Amino acid sequence: MRTLRFLLAFPLLAAAQAPPPVIVNGSDWTALFNGHDLSGWVNVGQEKWVVEDGTIHGSAVSHEYGYLRTEKDYSDFDLALRFQCVTLGNSGLFFRARFKPGTTEIIQGPQFEIDCTIGRHTAGIYDVGREWLVWPSPEKETVVRQHDWNEFILTAHGNHYTSRLNGVPMVDYTDPKQKGTTGSIALQLHAGGGANMRFKDILIRDLTRR
Repeated sequence: MRTLRFLLAFPLLAAAQAPPPVIVNGSDWTALFNGHDLSGWVNVGQEKWVVEDGTIHGSAVSHEYGYLRTEKDYSDFDLALRFQCVTLGNSGLFFRARFKPGTTEIIQGPQFEIDCTIGRHTAGIYDVGREWLVWPSPEKETVVRQHDWNEFILTAHGNHYTSRLNGVPMVDYTDPKQKGTTGSIALQLHAGGGANMRFKDILIRDLTRR
């Protein structure tokens, strides 16, 4: 098994201050984001999603919800990515997501929460129609790095979901009322304006039976 190391192209002096790269084991991981353009992704809504300096930069241009979803559907997977809250707006990563056609309305799909405001349950799981399924324990609410890069490792195996943030296990949840088994992976900008997020090093181990 070889180790894939996705390293930042920082100058040597800046590298000493950079967080460690995402490291995942195995040759069966593939990149969901190629670092150059948004091939394989679909913009849902009116918010702005662009590629800047090897990152996906999502910024609010209205007060509506905005999403960037994968063209491909996934059921079971392991996922690794890095995110940065440029501002303290709310975001998230939806999985097995379905949208009402022609709208930004999510009709299926839980999400792993992203919100760099302390106490907002980053790495917890929220589901459409059911609200919060699980929060991290209170002592883990400060694991998220405000304005700095965060390393996120997520798994969805059947109705069992886990999250790890900056090397810390955050939640381990088995869903007794799972809704939907397949759909897209979607990055979110929450409604209300002000959301400003960056994502990079998005890797997946696809465990979906096709």
